[in-house]
Amino acid sequence: DRIPHIRHGFFTRKGGASNGIYNSLNCGLGSDDDERAVTINRERAMARLGLGAESLITVYQVHGADVHVIDSGAQPSGPIRADGMVTRNPGIALGILTADCAPVLFADMENGVIGAAHAGWRGAQSGILEATIAAMVTLGAARGSVVAAIGPCIGHVSYEVGPEFPAPFLSENPGHERFFSPSERDDHFMFNLEAYVAHRLSLAGLAAVTALGCDTCAEEDRFFSYRRATHRKEPDYGRLLSAITIVA
Repeated sequence: DRIPHIRHGFFTRKGGASNGIYNSLNCGLGSDDDERAVTINRERAMARLGLGAESLITVYQVHGADVHVIDSGAQPSGPIRADGMVTRNPGIALGILTADCAPVLFADMENGVIGAAHAGWRGAQSGILEATIAAMVTLGAARGSVVAAIGPCIGHVSYEVGPEFPAPFLSENPGHERFFSPSERDDHFMFNLEAYVAHRLSLAGLAAVTALGCDTCAEEDRFFSYRRATHRKEPDYGRLLSAITIVA
């Protein structure tokens, strides 16, 4: 069989049609941005992957561990509450929207299966990464053939958390202490989300795991950030798109 060609993209905030706080490639239909501008942005992103906008599937993300399996020609007709998607169907783009959480894209090029996951700290701890990989396996993927890439997310130096935050991680494994460092504020910590996500993936038996090493909060010219918008008391924020597709 022909090995399928897989395209993916971790899109920045550049190259879109939105204005103001959404400037410029805001791909979040759930934002308060002008819907027409968001539609144009999604069309432009899909064009970069060689697809029409109708090929893009995004889900209503809830910081959980549910995965939607797309295993037929029919695309979902209504909103799907999930934080992961998998498919072996060509011509469909699995899209994750983020603004500090970690988007993770998966591919098994040998067996022609792809996946995408939205991994904030809660979803990662709940098992969304492992659930996405398991769903890929149900479609014929082999763990040892899957590669994963962690896209732009909030960086360690930007992610301050409160005194109660480390406990659930340390109860999982005391070694998770390495994902925390002291903050300038007493009883606060800096959390390394990207490293935690990479660690979870490293335990899953994949062929390779890579991370971009970006900081959505600190790199304002390149990325949207929920935390940055919150600190500035802005009314809303743009959403970054990360997407992957099997070329038909």
